[in-house]
Amino acid sequence: MEILIALLRGINVGGNNILPMTELKMLCEETGFKNVCTYIQSGNVIFESKVPGEKAAVKLQNALKSKLDNPVAVMIRTVEELETIISNNPFPGANPSQVGVLFLEKIVDKSIVQEFVKKETEEIIIGKREIYIHYPEGMGTSKLKFPKSAKNGTVRNINTVKKLALLANKIKSD
Repeated sequence: MEILIALLRGINVGGNNILPMTELKMLCEETGFKNVCTYIQSGNVIFESKVPGEKAAVKLQNALKSKLDNPVAVMIRTVEELETIISNNPFPGANPSQVGVLFLEKIVDKSIVQEFVKKETEEIIIGKREIYIHYPEGMGTSKLKFPKSAKNGTVRNINTVKKLALLANKIKSD
C-alpha cells in the first residue's frame, strides 16, 4: 500500500460542489482507500491505496462525479513528491501564505508562463507537474488569470502543502 495525497479542484469553493469532509472521507473509504484523513474544507485527502496514483485519481474522480453529479479534477501526489515540491520552492524567503502551488495532472511545459495573464507583481516558476506562484500582494487580491491549459489545476499555499506532507508522513509511520 502506498500513501497518496489527493488535491481536489473546486470542492467547497464559492458554494459549488459542497461536500462535507466527513462525507468525503466516507466516499474515499467506500472507494477502497484505507486510513483516510482529510485536511481543511477545500478538498485535501490523504489515504493508503493498493492502486497507483493515476488509477487512484480515476477511481476518486468517478466516485466524486457519481456523488456530486459534476466532474471534479483530482491531482494525486506521493509523500515524496510533496517533499520535493516543498524543497524546490523557489520562494523560500517569501511569506508562505503568499506562495501558491498550482498542481496539475501532467508535466508542465515551460512555455506555459507566456499564457498567464498577470499583474507585474506575481512571479511564476515552473516545476514538474506544478507551478509555483509568488503573490507578494496576497492571493485574495490577485488578478492573475491562469491559462486554459491549467484550468483543471488546483492551488494550495505552501503552508498547506507542508501540512499535507506532515500528515501523510504521520500515516506512513503509524
